[in-house]
This record gives sequence, C-alpha cells and structure tokens, in this order.
Amino acid sequence: MALLRIRITGDDDAVRGVMNLLQSLDGIEHVEEVDDLMPHLDDDDSSSAGLSDTSGPDSHEIEIDAPNPSTARKVREAVEALAFDLDAMVEFEEDES
Repeated sequence: MALLRIRITGDDDAVRGVMNLLQSLDGIEHVEEVDDLMPHLDDDDSSSAGLSDTSGPDSHEIEIDAPNPSTARKVREAVEALAFDLDAMVEFEEDES
C-alpha cells in the first residue's frame, strides 16, 4: 500500500475541492487532513504583524492510502490537474510500504 502525503498551498475552497476529489476516486481507502506541526513564527507584537506581505494562502497537509502504485499515480495526476484549475500549488511525498 502506498501512503501519499500532499501539501496544498491555497485557499480553503481549493483544499475542499481536492478533498472531495480524493474521496470520490475508486480504490482510495483513506483520506485525512493532518495538522500542520510547524510553528507559525509571526509574533503578535512584531512590527510586521498583520501586514499584507506577511499573510498569504494557508498550507494544508493531506494523507491518502492508495492500494497500489497505479492508483497513486492516478491520484497524483488528478490532484495536479485540479490544483492547476483552482490556482493552488501541490507538493507530493510518497512512502512505499
């Protein structure tokens, strides 16, 4: 079984769209959004706090269990195409187990 990790940088609508796509694909057994473990280093009392240059789209992590490499490849292709349409950026990490 292949475990795919996807990092999506975009708005909440893009993330919802990708999650809906993943849950609708045949053969996908598990889709889960996992918490961001990296601390956000923007202090409230910083001189740059709240400036438009420091705020940007959020990053979301999603884990997917795919039963085989072929399905994992189809997931990658579908997510890349949808992310392009939604003006979001995606990064993939894959663990073979």
